[in-house]
This record gives sequence, C-alpha cells and structure tokens, in this order.
Amino acid sequence: MDPNAVKSTLSNLAFGNVMAAAARDYQKELLTQEKAAASSSVNEEVDLDELLDDPELEKLHADRIAALKKEAEKREAWKKKGHGEYREITEGDFLGEVTESEKVICHFYHKEFYRCKIMDKHLRSLAPKHIDTKFVKLDAENAPFFVAKLAIKTLPCVTLFRQGITVDRLLGFQDLGGKDDFTTNTLEALLIKKGMISEKKEDEDDEDDENSRRGVRSSVISGSDSD
Repeated sequence: MDPNAVKSTLSNLAFGNVMAAAARDYQKELLTQEKAAASSSVNEEVDLDELLDDPELEKLHADRIAALKKEAEKREAWKKKGHGEYREITEGDFLGEVTESEKVICHFYHKEFYRCKIMDKHLRSLAPKHIDTKFVKLDAENAPFFVAKLAIKTLPCVTLFRQGITVDRLLGFQDLGGKDDFTTNTLEALLIKKGMISEKKEDEDDEDDENSRRGVRSSVISGSDSD
C-alpha cells in the first residue's frame, strides 16, 4: 500500500471528524439558545402575571380611577355653576355669580363700544379652555349700582374676583399693549400671571387672530377714552 495514500486517507478522516464535531457543537449551541429563549419567555409571562396581581399596582390603578372620577365630578359641578362658557348675566345675578365660584372673570361692557366687542371675542375663546374659572359679562348701562360700587369708569373693564372679592382689574387695553390687535394668547398669559386661570386645560388651537386694526378707542362710561 502506498504510504502517501494511507497518509491522505487518515488526514481526510481526521478532517471529517473535526467537521462532524464542529457541527455537533453548533447544533448543541442552537438547542441551548432555543431553551434559553423559551425559558426567558416563560419567565416573562410569569413576571407579567405576578405584576398584574401586584397589590401595589392594583392600588395605583384604583387611585387613578378615583382621581379621574373626582375630576369628572368637579367638572360637572363647575358646569352646573355656569363654567365652561362665556355668559351674559344681569345686575340681579351679579352677587350670586361672583360669590359661588372660587375664580370669576367679569367683563363690564357697553354694547356700542368696539373694544368691548374685541374683549368679548377673546373671553369667549378662553372660557371653554379654562373650565375651573367662571367667565361672565355684565352690561354696564344696566348695572348702575355695581358700576358705582366698583368705581368702574373705563370700558372695557374686566374685573377679577377670588372668593367673591375683587383682586384686580383690566382697564381698557392698557395691560395688553394698548392696541386692538392683541391676541387671545396675550390675554391668556396675562390672566395666568394674575392667577385667574391655570396653564392650558384643554387642547390649544393655534391663535391667528383676525382683529381689525382700526384705531377705535375705548370709551369711558361718560363717553371719553382712557388708554
């Protein structure tokens, strides 16, 4: 027998054994990985089941539900008091309206004054977004008693009440840049600063006001302007 042939045959056998062993090792590695993955999946399911039965998680869930229910009840109570919309009230309604809610914004207006109409537009936009604050308007001509009591001489006059007490007021547009083209966002930021409304409560639409730039001046009840 040719020694070289024998040597070649032995070499081939050895190489074949090495390849077979490598194939077996690779197969074992795949099986190990599959078992590990299966075991991990089972553990995850078990952990999830345990998590769902966790009393602390159940308490958090119950607390969240209770908080949502309380918030819904609060909003419903506000709506019954007239929150969430911009409403006209009478002089006879005034005391009840400003004392039954924690925060009230009342616009004393004159139906013929252009700037009062601008203020109406912005307050009407804000009322549904800030339901925790009541927004109302009162015709100054039809409320002489409270106009005198509150010393209102300039219109529009937005009077701010907390717990039934006057805490501040906006006279004309002097705190809003003194011009007719201020935005709802500008008024909103001012009312937030004064503590009458909170940061956004509802979805905010991009404000792109279309106010006229006519220079109609605000009037006082006597008929003059006081910017």
